[in-house]
Amino acid sequence: MRFHRLTFRASLSLTVAMFIVALLFDIAKDEIVHNVSSYYAIIFLSVLLVFVLNYVILDQLFNFYGTKQIRKISTILPNEIGNVDDSKLNFKQLSERVSEMRQKNATEMDLLKEMEMYRKEYLGNVSHELKTPLFSIQGYVETLLDGGVEDLTIRDKYLVRIDKSVERLLTIVRDLDMIYQYEAGEIHLNITSFDINILIREIIDLLDLEAQRKESKVQLQTSSSTLFVNADKQKISQVLINLISNAIHYANREKAQINIHTTVLGNRVLIAVQDNGMGIKPENLPRIFERFYRVEISRNRKDGGSGLGLAIVKHILEAHGEHISAKSVYLEGTEFSFYLEKST
Repeated sequence: MRFHRLTFRASLSLTVAMFIVALLFDIAKDEIVHNVSSYYAIIFLSVLLVFVLNYVILDQLFNFYGTKQIRKISTILPNEIGNVDDSKLNFKQLSERVSEMRQKNATEMDLLKEMEMYRKEYLGNVSHELKTPLFSIQGYVETLLDGGVEDLTIRDKYLVRIDKSVERLLTIVRDLDMIYQYEAGEIHLNITSFDINILIREIIDLLDLEAQRKESKVQLQTSSSTLFVNADKQKISQVLINLISNAIHYANREKAQINIHTTVLGNRVLIAVQDNGMGIKPENLPRIFERFYRVEISRNRKDGGSGLGLAIVKHILEAHGEHISAKSVYLEGTEFSFYLEKST
């Protein structure tokens, strides 16, 4: 028969308890014989004493056993569970820690799965974006190599198309590099004070030819003739070019109207780019700032662009400590708005 120290301690403790009770009976035996009430009182006290002794002894033994077992278990547990004071940890606390770790691991697994899906989608999008202009270039070059170069009309037309495809490739690569820098926290701001209204008018003039081709009208509506803000002028210019250009290209409506509003609200200036285009469906609106996400894939790819414009806008404004919001009613129009710090 195997010897167990815990069983020995329990037996010894209970034997001592029984011995104490027997001793009490022996001391009080004369009183018990001559007084019945004393007999029942002694019986009650003895039972109570045995109960208390058993409770205390078993509680100490179970605690000792639990601490011993927890100490053994902790050697095989992860650091976030095993790195604890074993003498103060009970099975209930251990169970809670295991449950917390299981929940944490489940959350991390869900996050890893989500990131893996995002990675696959991102790589697929990059591949598709690069493949389209590359295949176009390949087709034009093969045609020229097969004799098309001898026909000056075909040669000139295809060289222009190759130039456009190369330009689109460069745009995609440049925007990808910019997104990488922003997400790596490598964006550096050159904060200056400038008139946001003047910048908007310059961008409207810059995009005037595009607006004319689309028969769109772009105008500034402001609450003040001059509105100075503190921001990186070059990067805010990039934000406005993306937003206004998108409004012109994707309004998908004859004689679309694009209005840029600037308003002072306290110590900040609100800039809103509003159009009366076809709008964005509610299910698409939450995803428009994702990289390469396109509301209408066929039309957007035909019109060019890297599919990174709104993602870049979001990163630039976050670097300024601001947030861009989008509101849209399908078939009625869209509004993008953000704040900049007002210059005093």
